[in-house]
Amino acid sequence: MHNDSKHIASAFDRDLESIQAMIMKMGGLVEVAIKDAAQALEERDVELAEKVRKADVAIDKLEEDVNEEAARLLALRSPTAGDLRTVLTVMKISTNLERCGDYAKNLAKRTGVLVNMSPIEGAAPSIRRMAREVEEMLRLALDAYIQRDEGLASEVRHRDLDVDQMYNALFREFLTYMMEDPRNITACMHLHFIAKNIERMGDHATSIAEQVIYLTTGEMPDDARPKGDVTSSQPDLGVEDA
Repeated sequence: MHNDSKHIASAFDRDLESIQAMIMKMGGLVEVAIKDAAQALEERDVELAEKVRKADVAIDKLEEDVNEEAARLLALRSPTAGDLRTVLTVMKISTNLERCGDYAKNLAKRTGVLVNMSPIEGAAPSIRRMAREVEEMLRLALDAYIQRDEGLASEVRHRDLDVDQMYNALFREFLTYMMEDPRNITACMHLHFIAKNIERMGDHATSIAEQVIYLTTGEMPDDARPKGDVTSSQPDLGVEDA
């Protein structure tokens, strides 16, 4: 019997490794999508934006594969409580990554519209800085998962505050531009949608970090997630979900 349980454990580990490899591949694709989408916006590069839109199909497919493999693993291997937690964490991480991919695709779509408008001074570099921060949060969150590093995951949670503050600063900037010249309104609305989508990506990176904390401690973080988005008390510019 002992040999059987060892055999089942090693088969589970093997299957889990294969799923984790998919998660890391997915994470890599999402990081590239965020980087390329922000670069396409700053350089007004329609071809690069189109590449981001097309690449989202691969991210969606990987999420499907992860969920299928995870469901199969749950059905076949009857995992222990700890292993079950790992499988559920993997499924939640893949969902968060897929959402980030959708937001990057949205960013790329809006770039296609914005290239036909006069640029808003300083907006694209600021958005690219914000995107770079989110990309780094995502990378650290996935590193925290692989290393089962609760401290690194906590750092990601706190970095989300920086992203929120960048978003708030951009939001105020866009309002100012719109009030100064009504001709800026349409471009600023698009840029606001983009900034909000990047801020939401930061939330998804934070969700991954929280899943890692749950995985390593058995509990979700008990302190409230630090949030610095003050725009909920500001006029709503009609933010679109991905």
